[in-house]
Amino acid sequence: MTFLGSAVRRLVSAVRPPLSPLCRTSSRSYSTEHTSEKSVPYEKTLKQEEGTYSGPTKPLPRSADAVVIGGGSIGCQTVYHLAKMGMTNVVLLDRDRLTAGTTWHTAGLLWQLRPSDVEVELLAHTRNVISKDLEEETGLHTGWIQNGGLFIASNKQRLDEYKRLMSLGKVYGIESYVLSPAETKDLYPLMNVDDLYGTLYVPKDGTMDPAGTCTTLSRAASARGATVIENCPVTGIQVRTDDLGVKKVKAVETPHGTIETPCVVNCAGVWATKLGEMAGVNVPLIAMHHAYVVTERIEGIQNMPNVRDHDASVYLRLQGDALSVGGYEQNPIFWEEVSDKFAFSLFDLDWDVFMQHIEGAINRVPVLEQTGIKSTVCGPESFTADHKPLMGEAPEVRGFFLGCGFNSAGMMLGGGCGRELAKWIIHGRPENDMYGYDIRRFHSSLTDNTRWIRERSHESYAKNYSVAFPFDEPLASRNMRKDPFHEVLTNEGCVFQERHGWERPGWFNKDGPAPVKDYDYYGAYNIKKNKNYKYTDLLGKEYTFDFPPHHDVIKSECLSCRNDVAVFNMSYFGKFYLTGPDAKEAADWLFSADVNKKPGSTVYTCMLNKRGGAEADLTVSRLEPGAAKLPLAPESDGNAYYLAIGGGVAEHNWNHIKAVIQDQGFRCQLTDHSEDMGMISIQGPKSREVLQEVLDTDLSNEAFPFSTHKLVKAAGYQVRAMRLSFVGELGWELHIPKDSCVPVYQAVMAAGAKHGIINSGYRAIDSLSIEKGYRHWHADLRPDDTPLEAGLAFTCKLKSSIPFQGRERLEKQKEEGLRRRIVCFTIDEKVPMFGLEAIFRNGVPVGHIRRADYAFFIDKTLGYGYIRNPDGGVVSADFIKTGDFALERMGVTYKAKAHLKSPFDPENKRVKGIYE
Repeated sequence: MTFLGSAVRRLVSAVRPPLSPLCRTSSRSYSTEHTSEKSVPYEKTLKQEEGTYSGPTKPLPRSADAVVIGGGSIGCQTVYHLAKMGMTNVVLLDRDRLTAGTTWHTAGLLWQLRPSDVEVELLAHTRNVISKDLEEETGLHTGWIQNGGLFIASNKQRLDEYKRLMSLGKVYGIESYVLSPAETKDLYPLMNVDDLYGTLYVPKDGTMDPAGTCTTLSRAASARGATVIENCPVTGIQVRTDDLGVKKVKAVETPHGTIETPCVVNCAGVWATKLGEMAGVNVPLIAMHHAYVVTERIEGIQNMPNVRDHDASVYLRLQGDALSVGGYEQNPIFWEEVSDKFAFSLFDLDWDVFMQHIEGAINRVPVLEQTGIKSTVCGPESFTADHKPLMGEAPEVRGFFLGCGFNSAGMMLGGGCGRELAKWIIHGRPENDMYGYDIRRFHSSLTDNTRWIRERSHESYAKNYSVAFPFDEPLASRNMRKDPFHEVLTNEGCVFQERHGWERPGWFNKDGPAPVKDYDYYGAYNIKKNKNYKYTDLLGKEYTFDFPPHHDVIKSECLSCRNDVAVFNMSYFGKFYLTGPDAKEAADWLFSADVNKKPGSTVYTCMLNKRGGAEADLTVSRLEPGAAKLPLAPESDGNAYYLAIGGGVAEHNWNHIKAVIQDQGFRCQLTDHSEDMGMISIQGPKSREVLQEVLDTDLSNEAFPFSTHKLVKAAGYQVRAMRLSFVGELGWELHIPKDSCVPVYQAVMAAGAKHGIINSGYRAIDSLSIEKGYRHWHADLRPDDTPLEAGLAFTCKLKSSIPFQGRERLEKQKEEGLRRRIVCFTIDEKVPMFGLEAIFRNGVPVGHIRRADYAFFIDKTLGYGYIRNPDGGVVSADFIKTGDFALERMGVTYKAKAHLKSPFDPENKRVKGIYE
């Protein structure tokens, strides 16, 4: 028998200094052999005996409305929810038995609190399905055990993170408690609490059983008419091309027949990449070994909560009267050649890799040092670039949906994600904001880039248990997309952020350049770790829930814009042209605002889904008729449009527009010129004085009004100038052909020198824009928010008779009144907020902050959040005005003032150039 303590000593004695007392040799004699037993700790699995394979368990139908491929957690949850929503002609195919591949060996943990309101809702639905709904529907027990969850904090920052989760949990009615070390010891007597700062205890967390859950789901789905077929591998996906050149799913091929279907759902886990290749779809995930060990019986461990010791990167899952011990290491093993024959198999455990978890586990529960290891469980799991699943309709093929890449969280996210995926398939979009999981969050240039997939997936795996700080940035696969200003801004001290593969300016360091280096895998795999790395030093100073050390630098950038003039590089923006015979009709239907003003106009607008939710916000410029002058202008008959879209969501926007064009049959083209042009925005009271020296056109209010654009010369180079602002000041954007970017920028900086012009980054934009009350898509404006709820009714052409997507929903909402709406809050205390803070009205939770920042001009912390009426009634202006509001940050409550309008420049004078 192998003992945990002896495993640590053998493996580290040759390479590490002496262990702490908890890990030193006692008088007991230990085995020197590792256990060779490989088995999961579940009473039942669905593995079939050797030689019993006899072909499909049911005859294949000739056709189906949808075919779900993969019978693991997410596949079973998806077919269950599809059937429950009325799509009964649906088939689930698994090449072996249900749970084969990855689900069967999962630890099955469910933690209710995550640093995301969407994930909290997804987890809550999974818990309801597993603990309640399925048993009521089938009379079968899924194997759910509610033993609670305990998060360990060994430092203040970690406990602060847990307090943020606790505050968010209050909004959703999730019971949780921050415990002292002494209280933790009372709850878990076997735990070492000497090095603890505190813990977060969630009594209603628990564990799930893979076989019990998937079996019950399949029975419930079958009872509603779905067909579940095991022992039926998929050998091909047929794709057809329609008359408009659009690729669509046609059929699923197997050795036992072909199923005609317009919809395939790829829930194949580690094998999802191969399945995607059959249809010409990129599935950016990578397979790794992921392991845990199961201990022998431990006296006194019964009924203890599951434990996550994030700082030790280890979890302890209660397994009856034993524990399963696992975690996330910085040197995971990649599964280079994924085998199709790996159904209910396990790898041999690499103790050299796994030993770090044993050491952390013994430190936390010392009795483990003298506890035997009963078995090891090392199986394949799929991981992604940001440790989030891959979901939604693939950009390459209509009707091909993804439900894969769950990063070992497929059991706990399965219920919520299965429901949203079913709604996606049936209704065209999910109900929740699933952008963080949508495959379209990644740019198409990245999803087939092997280096990007491997590096980013490694980093996300290695940092899975790291504190989720608000301003963290990845180090892997940087410099994938660089705009023409990158070199000159690097030399100016730019500290870059990564978005959509682009390097965009974050803020400007006054101590010189801080370039991003090639990824060093944190020193794993014998790769030399980067030394004297200024960028990581600066990033490390961001690892706080207080104001960062360079808070005053961002303040300077913001106030320079408010008082003088600043230049922002916004080149990462998506830049699309919409042209063709039906471009005007398409624009009317796509955009909530009336963009068909006279040529030369620019309109801020939303794009909506069928439920009226905001799929995007962007500016649309109607172009003058004329011959093509690419990249600045396509050929136009007066009905051509230039779309400028936030660069981090450009792929999402591109695919939304393309899908609407295809679904409506519009004869028009969407072309992408994002890489062909740079864009700088010059903003502030002195921006007109600066640009009047650079541009060859009159910039007066009469000659160049707000929300208009012109082709002009800048320092002799042709550019498109737009009078717009993302920060609430007088200003212009210059959209510049890439070869002209640097000389135009240099001319602007030279003209602005006497006016105190400075470079500013997106950290300043974030602060300035929230101070003004401008929305950021996917923060305070999401697909589950309508423009009316978001205070953007002015972007909707409801006073006209022009139809547009989502109009009917908005008209109904306007008639019935708003049951939720966005509100601005300020507090007097000088404390930072980042979002997720609970909002209380008269002592009752009514919502949470979506987005927050420090507003330097008004000198207050400011946040926006959506609130509801606890009685379910309309959220009126009077409901807001008469409420006594407070915000809870990390367990501390602050009195808050609610504002119906932004407290900064509520009359909107500054963008008009009116400064008093």
